[in-house]
Amino acid sequence: MSRKAELERRTRETTVQVSIDLDGSGQADVITGIAFFDHMLALFSVHGFFDLGIHAQGDLDVDSHHTVEDVGLVL
Repeated sequence: MSRKAELERRTRETTVQVSIDLDGSGQADVITGIAFFDHMLALFSVHGFFDLGIHAQGDLDVDSHHTVEDVGLVL
């Protein structure tokens, strides 16, 4: 049984694409435009031994919380 998922969320503020493989090896491909958030999500994947792909675009010129919130909702 495969424990994988892919999901996308589009709003007026953000576009978020997430892929996850719970039986992966800890590979992370995270691009949100928020360096510390990218770092924390990558460590989450590495130390959890699951593969995580997150590509997010948001209105970072307004505030980063829209991107962080929507990534959390999709994840």
